[in-house]
Amino acid sequence: MTDIDDLVRRVARRAVSEGPGLPAPVDAGRIARAEGELGFALHPLLARLYREVADGGFGPDHRLLPLLGPGSVALLGPGSVVGEYLTRREASAGAEHPEWPEGVVPILTWGCGMYAAVDCLDEDGQVLLFEPNPYSGGSWEPCWFLDSVSLAGWLETWLAGTGWFEEDAYDGDDVAEPEPWAQAARRLVSRA
Repeated sequence: MTDIDDLVRRVARRAVSEGPGLPAPVDAGRIARAEGELGFALHPLLARLYREVADGGFGPDHRLLPLLGPGSVALLGPGSVVGEYLTRREASAGAEHPEWPEGVVPILTWGCGMYAAVDCLDEDGQVLLFEPNPYSGGSWEPCWFLDSVSLAGWLETWLAGTGWFEEDAYDGDDVAEPEPWAQAARRLVSRA
């Protein structure tokens, strides 16, 4: 079992060590505002990262999005967790084939429309990969992958440099590739 206090300290140390310009952490009021706009609570570990480490700017490729701010990366430049989520959910509302599940917040963009996202409705905060390239019309289910069963595990992978997204990790045989997300069909439902 991961010691969450220790994990947050290690993430903070790495974030600070990777360069100047790290945004200040957010306060409890901004967490509450974000949760109010989202309509649900952030996963507790995700909230701690924003409260105790920084308002984005760290993590794989230094790309964790800020918590609050403008909407879609594609439309407005660097987006935010709340802005990206609301933009994606709005596009999914009432759609025959919604692309974005309720309660899943994008936390970073890999580029080319790909996102890492945390399922805030999952106790462990599973980390998902949204990869739009498999989309060929109809359901978005083939575009969703389980990257890690927990946010804590995903962070440990990043700290160890062994994630699929690490350039050097491809040299090893034990890199775990994201698997199709078994819950995608159930979670990709339209709520008009």
